[in-house]
Parts: sequence; structure tokens; C-alpha cells
Amino acid sequence: MAREMLRQGGRSARIQEAVHRTVQELLKRMDRSEITVPMIAEKAGVTPSTIYRRWGDLSELLADVAVARMRPIADPEDTGAMASDLETFMVQYAEEMSSKVGRAMMSDVLASTEGEAAARCCQYTYHHLETLRERAAARGETPFDINEAVDLVVAPIVYHILFRDREPTPDYCRSLVGRFLGNRAEFSRLV
Repeated sequence: MAREMLRQGGRSARIQEAVHRTVQELLKRMDRSEITVPMIAEKAGVTPSTIYRRWGDLSELLADVAVARMRPIADPEDTGAMASDLETFMVQYAEEMSSKVGRAMMSDVLASTEGEAAARCCQYTYHHLETLRERAAARGETPFDINEAVDLVVAPIVYHILFRDREPTPDYCRSLVGRFLGNRAEFSRLV
């Protein structure tokens, strides 16, 4: 993540935007292993020291670009019910994150040594789950626990994407949501 505080607008924001755009353009044309800080700096019209000062190293810059691309642009789809909202969101999440671009972005975020990029990605997921939970409560449905949803639905999907041992198919995602919501119902009967 960017190390210095960035003002809205201004020179810092313009530099960040130029560097991010350059990285995205380079990633479309070449492999990550071929990209260098001097190459990015030249094409973005900044000095390498500007990049090193702001991001520290190439892996932090790639992570920052990935996080910026992962930032949600809209709330999850409202299907009218908590179960279908959660299913729809998790299927879309798995599709996006298991794509070639999604896997590359996850790799860049995980390669970051600062940990801030991963924390921001987690916040995006938590924000979406909070939106779904608030919708459920507004409809009079019993809202789910977000941490449990992460543990029982999101985490298995991410694990399978990272280790490529199983494709997180829509049916698999729906089964995780079904088990999660079923466990909630069973737990509430026991309490």
C-alpha cells in the first residue's frame, strides 16, 4: 500500500494514478517477471526513487495496484432473500477470484510483505457481507454472523483458488452457503 498519506486530487494522486495505469498496461502485455521499477517509472513519467519512496519495492506496488482493482464498484446484487443474496455473491466472488486476472491479483496481494494490501482486500469482502447482513435484517430475516460466513464460506473458496486443488464451481459455492445457513438454523434450535 502507499506509504505516504495521499491527498484527494493533487500531485500525489496524479502520480499514483499514472503509476497504477502504467502497471495495468504493462501487465496486459507482459509477464510480471519481466516488469521492473525503472520500466514503470519511465513509462509513467516519474523517477524510480518516487516509486521506491512511495511503495518500497515492486511487490508492494503490484499489491497496491491489485487492491485498487479489487475495490468494489457496487453493492452485491439484491435478490430479495438472504440465502439467494449470499449464494449469488459467493458464486460471483468465486468466478472473479478464480479467473486468471483474479488469481494474479491474489498472488500480488499475498506477495506483499506489509500485510496492508491483504487487510484492505479482506475489508472489501467484509463490507459486502455486512451489506448482505443489513439487508437480511431490514427484511426481518435473522442476520448471519460475518466472521462465521468468512470461516465457513469464503475461506474454503479462497483456499481452493490458491492451491488449485478443486475448482470452486457455482454448485460448490451454493453447497457451502447451504451448509452455512443450515448450521445456523440448527445452532439456533439448540440454543
